[in-house]
Amino acid sequence: MDSEKSWFGAAMGGSTRPSWAFLLLLFTVIAVSFLQIRTKTVFPSWVVSGVVGETGISEEAPSCAGFFRAVPPRKVVMSIKDFGGVGDGVTSNTETFRRAIRYMQSFGNKGGAQLNVPRGRWVTGSFNLTSNFTLFLEDGAVILGSQDLKDWPIIEPLPSYGRGRERLGGRHISLIHGDALTNVVITGENGTIDGQGKMWWELWWNKTLEHTRGHLLELKNSHNILISNLTFMNSPFWTIHPVYCSNVVIKDLTILAPLNAPNTDGIDPDSSTSICIEDCYIESGDDLVAVKSGWDQYGIAMARPSSNIIVRRVSGTTPTCSGVGIGSEMSGGISNVTLEDLHIRDSAAGVRIKTDEGRGGYVANITINNIRMERVKMPIRFSRGSNDHPDDGWNPKAVPKIKGIFISNVVSLNSTKAPHLEGIEGAPYEGICMKNVTLLGLAPTAKWQCEFVSGFTDAVFPVSCPQLQSNVSSSWCLDHLENLQIDYS
Repeated sequence: MDSEKSWFGAAMGGSTRPSWAFLLLLFTVIAVSFLQIRTKTVFPSWVVSGVVGETGISEEAPSCAGFFRAVPPRKVVMSIKDFGGVGDGVTSNTETFRRAIRYMQSFGNKGGAQLNVPRGRWVTGSFNLTSNFTLFLEDGAVILGSQDLKDWPIIEPLPSYGRGRERLGGRHISLIHGDALTNVVITGENGTIDGQGKMWWELWWNKTLEHTRGHLLELKNSHNILISNLTFMNSPFWTIHPVYCSNVVIKDLTILAPLNAPNTDGIDPDSSTSICIEDCYIESGDDLVAVKSGWDQYGIAMARPSSNIIVRRVSGTTPTCSGVGIGSEMSGGISNVTLEDLHIRDSAAGVRIKTDEGRGGYVANITINNIRMERVKMPIRFSRGSNDHPDDGWNPKAVPKIKGIFISNVVSLNSTKAPHLEGIEGAPYEGICMKNVTLLGLAPTAKWQCEFVSGFTDAVFPVSCPQLQSNVSSSWCLDHLENLQIDYS
């Protein structure tokens, strides 16, 4: 990413007269901008810098940012330097961040507080945020995750998972953490939060990991949260994880991890409601965005669904996983999810719904609209049988209910595999509805693979499987797609 931005700046600056290279670049930028307007797809911001808005999106584009209720300016604003912080890339600031936020907690009912992190490289272990608080990373500020495991303490597993996701027992806390918070803003002038995750990935690769890795940012049981205008990179595990939260807006982020970094999902809303994710660019070693709601019997018992979630204008690449995934941890239920205006490239799958026996729960009313894919192996996939359970207490008779999957206006270029849609015997996927889906690049022999699914398709190329050609479903399917309305308030 940095090399691409530098190349762009060098081409645009330092020239006293137009050259053929400059004219070619100018034509390319204009062409890309025209294509973006025509298709509503998103490109990394370096491609369209200086052409439209900071994220490459028209200022008039619809937004779900209203999920977050704006907060007034904080009454107290201080710098991490005021607490003795040293941004030399070596000195540990773990206790400094913890002390600063403990002090600022006293202003929670007095107009709130803001902690500024200035230019520099600030090494720290895990620290907890507080309510009515803003963490602001100035231009050039980099928060670096400590390389000492002791700076990432072990905490209790999430009740909807019953254990650590990777290992039995507890789990490492996230680098930036919060529980039962309200009115929190994490933002800046495109500062960076770098988890320095290679140490953690090697523990995973070497099979010496004792407890589940920590996230880069996790907020639990929290309400009215804004995360914006930052770069998150090199997370040990899932990057941003709002769990048991409501009214969370995540926008204008760049999220980066090496494409082989294990389980470095970009953004994973989990058992949460009213979540807005928009205008983000993500490169990761797992799903760019994954909607979750608990794991097998623990998620079923907690029954905390994910609902009212909008993912819009997200672009990126993941060579091993999906642009957007639903599940596979979906035992608390997932409903009313809208995925639109996505641009996915060089990935294993475009949109994927993942379930399994033992999961229980449900997936309902999922709207997927206006998706552009390039070099995505399998554009659409519904899968089962991950054989991934927390312990022996899972119930094989607990099968998920899937109904109402609406997919429209999808174009995939240079695909290599036709969609695989695999329901579960005794629990078929019902009400699958597709319109205006074009998948190009497939071999003439490539055929849709469908089992235990039913629904209707219209204007789909290549032709879908017989299970999706039911005229019984055609009326309500087309009516739904022609009357798509999304509440952005």
